[in-house]
Amino acid sequence: MGKFDFRPTGVMPALVTPFNKEDESINEENLRNLVNYLIEQGVTGLVPVGTTGEFVNMTFEERLRVIEIVVDETNGRVPVIAGTGETGTKLVIDATKAATDIGVDACIIVTPYYLKPKAKGLYDHYFTIAEKTDIPLVLYNIPACTGLELPWTVVEDLVDTENFIAIKDSSGDYKYFSALLEKVSDKISVLIGWDENVLGALAGGAAGCILGSANVIPKIWLEIYEHVKNNRLKEAQTLQKKVQKLARMLINSGALGAKECLNMMGVPVGTTRRPIIIGDTLSYELQDEFRVELEKLGLIEKKEIKFEIGEKELTSRFYAVGVTPQKISDFSLKVGESLVGNRAELAHIDLLIGSKDGPVGDAYARALTHPAKGREGLQVILEPNMQVKPATIMIPTVKVTSLRHASLTYGPAQAAVAKAVMKCVEDGILPKEAAEDILIVVNVFVHPSASARKRVFINNYKATRNAIRKAMEGLPTVDDAIQNSENARHPFRNDP
Repeated sequence: MGKFDFRPTGVMPALVTPFNKEDESINEENLRNLVNYLIEQGVTGLVPVGTTGEFVNMTFEERLRVIEIVVDETNGRVPVIAGTGETGTKLVIDATKAATDIGVDACIIVTPYYLKPKAKGLYDHYFTIAEKTDIPLVLYNIPACTGLELPWTVVEDLVDTENFIAIKDSSGDYKYFSALLEKVSDKISVLIGWDENVLGALAGGAAGCILGSANVIPKIWLEIYEHVKNNRLKEAQTLQKKVQKLARMLINSGALGAKECLNMMGVPVGTTRRPIIIGDTLSYELQDEFRVELEKLGLIEKKEIKFEIGEKELTSRFYAVGVTPQKISDFSLKVGESLVGNRAELAHIDLLIGSKDGPVGDAYARALTHPAKGREGLQVILEPNMQVKPATIMIPTVKVTSLRHASLTYGPAQAAVAKAVMKCVEDGILPKEAAEDILIVVNVFVHPSASARKRVFINNYKATRNAIRKAMEGLPTVDDAIQNSENARHPFRNDP
């Protein structure tokens, strides 16, 4: 044991920083609420002003203010490990001393970024910080953001300096992580920071994790941690698989994804500071996917929603995230659109939902009786002689050019639309009791050069499900459309 007894273990969220939408100022009330929410969930520590906390888009004074709020609200209930990373050694020393004065339990220091030192420079950087400060220090390796890796050989040398108590690795490279476990885990805590690798890291001997996704699913990570500690590997495997998709999505969308999930769950944290915006870093379709994953995990409450179709008033269970209306009515015409995937396997779904005696009924009949050449509609079926309910017709938006193209359009895409419709009925998004009264017309885009049938199926399934939900909820709303337009100024002249 070195100079300090503290060794970080367990599950520690890399805290998001709540900002006000109007001026991007720090929302102190929401930050304090987040601290209490996470401590009540059982986390073993809090890590403010890190990557997920958007520290690079905050002033020095703002970072210190966030640290002050977190330390004050935590009030010693769990350790606070504050991010004090900077581009230069002196800057880090000043930030670390300031955080020490505030009362944090340790500081986590990311490798210098933008101007990239090599191994000797990195050693000198960290050694000098340790020499000039008096607080436990956590090394932090995240090459995807900094542009350089902290070599494990440098870590191996640094751990002989008693200030260093842990390293967080967010490289996603398990070979590198295994080297850390082998070389330094007997001297410092080796912590995983890559959400998809949590189980493997813990099973390999990691002391714990610092994760952006621990803002969203702290209890699940805590369960996995406890399962591994108590040699219940099968239970841990089941849970990791259950959250793997969500973890992958959160890694790819950073702070914005975590914030969107928390907002959906009723833990308000606002949005990210520009230039990180919805429709770019986080696509609208990925936003919908987050909703679906949170629903699967039971993190979004089911509420009773009334469907009003003609003289019928039906009750169903519907997931609600603050935008779902209490009554879904006016079934003359509902419109939904969604786009999922990229390149040749991109799926673009445009659909209409409405009652049989309205304009959708007319469109449905015309598509069957007067089809456009090369764009003939197909009644969607689950299996031979078993039509989907509500009755659905699928129309290709690109003229079918060959038998191969027809196979890709009417094969996996048709199966995907069928599954999506039935899943929406099963989940209560489409009213089961009114399945005979409404119709769906789905325009499906499948690129002529698409070849990955499985990906065509998955993308069209997601896009159809998302489009149905948007149509039923009346999304995007006027406010959404205004926000989306503000986030879409770039003309994309060079986008292929």
